[in-house]
Amino acid sequence: MPLLYHRTMSDARLEQFKQMAAEFPDAPMAHFSLGKAYLERRQYAEAAQALETAVRLDPAYAAALVSLGDAYAGAGQTQKAREVLTRARDTALAQSHASLAEEIDERLSGLD
Repeated sequence: MPLLYHRTMSDARLEQFKQMAAEFPDAPMAHFSLGKAYLERRQYAEAAQALETAVRLDPAYAAALVSLGDAYAGAGQTQKAREVLTRARDTALAQSHASLAEEIDERLSGLD
């Protein structure tokens, strides 16, 4: 299913998240938000870079791990996606997020 967004709004939002990541370089949420904005635009390499930073800053950030897996999958890096999503699943289960673990299982089963 194609992602729908208003290009002008998305550009403004992307710039906002770039600025936030620059102003708060040690804040995982800033890099996560930037990565999600890039994912929405299907700019997978940029998304992966931002999300890798979020995960480096907070290795137990399950949502960032899931999005990083999505970025790798979008970029055609299936093995990296599988590795990160498996780590995300383990993290989600350790944090008692069973529904997130199930969502991750669906992503894993959809990988080639």
